[in-house]
Amino acid sequence: MSKIIVLGAGMVGSAMAIDLASQHNVTLADIDQKRLKKAAEKEKSLKLCSLDVTDSKVLKSTILPFDLVLCAVPGFLGFNTLKSIIEAGKNVIDISFFPEDSLQLSALAKKNNVCAIVDIGVAPGMDNLILGRHNEEMEIDSFECYVGGLPKVKKWPFSYKAPFSPIDVIEEYTRPARYVENGNLVIKEALSNVELMEFEGVGTLEAFNSDGLRSLIQTMPHIPNMIEKTLRYPGHSEYIRVLKESGFFSEKAINVNGKEVVPLEFTSKILFSEWYLGDEEELTVMRVRLKGKKEGKAAVVIYDLHDVYDVKTGISSMSRTTGYTATAAANMFLKGLWKGKGVFPPELIGKEKACFDFILNYLRERKVIYKVH
Repeated sequence: MSKIIVLGAGMVGSAMAIDLASQHNVTLADIDQKRLKKAAEKEKSLKLCSLDVTDSKVLKSTILPFDLVLCAVPGFLGFNTLKSIIEAGKNVIDISFFPEDSLQLSALAKKNNVCAIVDIGVAPGMDNLILGRHNEEMEIDSFECYVGGLPKVKKWPFSYKAPFSPIDVIEEYTRPARYVENGNLVIKEALSNVELMEFEGVGTLEAFNSDGLRSLIQTMPHIPNMIEKTLRYPGHSEYIRVLKESGFFSEKAINVNGKEVVPLEFTSKILFSEWYLGDEEELTVMRVRLKGKKEGKAAVVIYDLHDVYDVKTGISSMSRTTGYTATAAANMFLKGLWKGKGVFPPELIGKEKACFDFILNYLRERKVIYKVH
């Protein structure tokens, strides 16, 4: 039984801590006492820790006694938190999905004899892992990933609920989207190139550009076509584009009746209540499509995920699909299946068949099922 600390008691972080508590001695840390208390009500064995991760000195001393750190803080805190964990010499599994390049910390991780597995959620995460595995087995010409978390009940106007921080969601809508086409890097606005797609059990969804490729642009430069698109119910992207074009996501303060107001902060406050998920049912949909050649013949591999809110445990689908991928990686690491030192995005982990199979089986045991066509 290992000593593990989970940083961040949000929906995903608390699900991770609860899952790990069945096999390990787990401490859950957060600055928000209400979140800690809510998680403890679901899992009595959890130890709780009040922690401000922005205080690097306190963070480093807090994680010192633990065998492994899992980082599930909001994206804007992610890079500096991960850097502090690495500087403390602690192995870490990270799902904070920060906008900075995690590979910049690889030299520091090697210097401190640390293994940092990053972006190990559903997407980024499982799609990278799948690509990494099949890249070893076939010559890939095209990688496509379509993914989204959706409420079961559609409510006008957005037909959306956020399973994580609204600021992180807005970041997906404002950060320029990068994809690879015919070997060239293309940069377009997020929410562009909207297309309609059909998914069994859900119906018609819209897919639009978002900056989801992340590390794949660097680690898989030989694949000429790679793209990730976000899935939402039809019409969602149009409403978001209206807000975006009208300045509601601006970070530049404006004067309102003598007071300085940052539009993004105001919008986030409004959308937090509008998008707050609570305990209502939601689902996660993902499709990964790989095209290329295997043994000289044309080949297409498709992975489909359709996961729903767990009524029995009260754990959201996005928490399950994201969090359990991270806890699978944690257990994989603790069992010694991965021994590398440095920063590793999931596509590098997926190269090892034993690691790939372990994570897929771990998810299957928790009824997170990827159907392969």
